[in-house]
Amino acid sequence: MTIEKLRLQPHMLPFLLIALLLIPVNSARADSRQDAEIAVARLLKEQAIEKFPEEMTTLSDVYGVALRHVQGDDLGSAEEYFQMVLQKARLIELKMQGEVELPPLKTLGPPAESVLTPEEEGEEPEPTVAEQQPLLRPALRSSGRLIGTKGVYTVVKSDTIRTVAARLGVSQAHLRRMNGLAPKAVLQTGQRLAYDNRKIVPQQVKNGIIVNIPDRTLYYFQQGTLVDSLPVALGSVVKNEKYVWQTPVGKFKITAKIKDPTWTVPSSIQTEMEEQGKDVITSVPPGPENPLGKYAIKTSIPGILIHSTTRPGSIYSFSSHGCIRVSPRRMEEFFPQVKVNTSGEIIYKPVKLAVSEEGRIFLEVHDDVYHTGADIGAEARQMVEKQKLSKMVNWKKFNTVIKQKRGVVEDISL
Repeated sequence: MTIEKLRLQPHMLPFLLIALLLIPVNSARADSRQDAEIAVARLLKEQAIEKFPEEMTTLSDVYGVALRHVQGDDLGSAEEYFQMVLQKARLIELKMQGEVELPPLKTLGPPAESVLTPEEEGEEPEPTVAEQQPLLRPALRSSGRLIGTKGVYTVVKSDTIRTVAARLGVSQAHLRRMNGLAPKAVLQTGQRLAYDNRKIVPQQVKNGIIVNIPDRTLYYFQQGTLVDSLPVALGSVVKNEKYVWQTPVGKFKITAKIKDPTWTVPSSIQTEMEEQGKDVITSVPPGPENPLGKYAIKTSIPGILIHSTTRPGSIYSFSSHGCIRVSPRRMEEFFPQVKVNTSGEIIYKPVKLAVSEEGRIFLEVHDDVYHTGADIGAEARQMVEKQKLSKMVNWKKFNTVIKQKRGVVEDISL
């Protein structure tokens, strides 16, 4: 009987697991195997199969793979899989105790590792919504909080590092680092760029919007499911006695939706125009010169809009006067979904932690861009300790991720 058939018959799982435990194997990894057997036996005794059949099925799959590697004399791989069994068993124990939550998350978009080729349209081509849609990387199974993918982007005419980074929701430094690009590199049509835009969802709500400032992403939930995530541009770091362009944190509601909006220029921006020697503008009518683009969503936070933009290359940067910019094509899709009175919250979480169903631990660390004084290392360590994952973490890798603050999902598992 195949594993696939066993998935449809949870009552058979105890027999499968017991059979696996009884398989005789020449083992140079006896300690790991013995520990794994003890962990599985303990879960069987505690009737974990009745409560978590899917998780226990995964456990049996991984244990079976470990045994096959031992039988094939691939002891290094066997060791890794026995460790995965131990990690997975520990997570199931924590779930049974109610100490860790791993809610499922609907998979978004097409399979990972897809090649994205946006349509050519003017000087700054924008990808279709499908091309920009965040993906759940299959290797992560379904952690409940991991979205995005490692992929390959194919450069088209007029692409620059700035516009590609904005399109994919990654930093320019990230693209240069992953592809060995010089600071002033000129992209060539047809060039393939590796990228990694995986993210950890920072906070889940039943219905509404979450905007996390450090990761420059808007998350939209319906009926408890993440249905969309959008890379955005947020307020610049400017904060002094005269100006505060940082995007504020706080809860809000959507108070109005406007198509073809008129931009009423705030007095602070008028003052800035005057100081810079520019013509002072009090309002801008709808049209190609309007920085709000075609769509604006008004929030209950004074002066803060979620709006499309005439500067799509600014997406995934800190460059606005506080508002939340969305690329034009993504806004075309997002605008009709959101209703007036939808609730939302702007949060500031530079550190995020998640655990996959396989027991892998992922950490995502961003710069404290608004200089709040947060102790990022201490915050990350508290997250690990709160979920009782200390013995499953590679602390050397943990410290490296904290130090580098690259803003991408990193596996810090043993």
